[in-house]
Amino acid sequence: MARQLDEQIAGRFPVGQRLRVLDVGMGQGTQALRLARAGHQVTGIEKDSAMLSAARAALAAEPEGIRERVRLVEGDGRDTGVHFLPGSFDVVLCHGVLMYVNDPDPLLAGLARMLAPGGLLSLLVRNGDALAMRPGLSGDWSAALAAFDTTAYRNRLGLDVRADRLGTLTATLAGIGAPLHAWYGVRVFTDTATDGAELPTDVSVLLAAEERAGRTDPYRGVAALLHLCGVRG
Repeated sequence: MARQLDEQIAGRFPVGQRLRVLDVGMGQGTQALRLARAGHQVTGIEKDSAMLSAARAALAAEPEGIRERVRLVEGDGRDTGVHFLPGSFDVVLCHGVLMYVNDPDPLLAGLARMLAPGGLLSLLVRNGDALAMRPGLSGDWSAALAAFDTTAYRNRLGLDVRADRLGTLTATLAGIGAPLHAWYGVRVFTDTATDGAELPTDVSVLLAAEERAGRTDPYRGVAALLHLCGVRG
């Protein structure tokens, strides 16, 4: 997904431009720190105190020049209007967050307002059109059949969460003034790998196959996750 994001940034902004990035639900700060290392000014928002502590610890281990480019905020992604003025960011990330939000439309509208004209909104969501794939490939036929008629599922943490369908999100992005510009599949071939599985020796080939599948029909349509990129008009 990082390669996909970099591709979209490179295609939209001049080379070398220091971008203002907002990472909503940043977790332990993986993407925030990666973008700060690339020279961008990054603000991360996280409401989970444990995740925020992990992000602060990771940031503290970075060189001073990178630390100066990162601001960490404890808060909810639905409160962006409290912390920032509209149009304050060139790029807004919201990765792995919507599945925990019962009604994502207000959150997405608020994120779109944070974007400057021409800004990029990057979303990573569970693919509601492919929920039957994981149980089907695992031989759980009852769960596979049930998954066709819902966007609800139980994740690997044992939490009851929700998925998003490409068509629905496409309409939502158009309605909030950040229409869909590009979309990718993520974890096309590797979704059934167990947590903590040992990486193969040919991991570069695996990544190349995933990247190719993530941009190619029909493979991207059955990916476990979707990466959607909208652009503020």
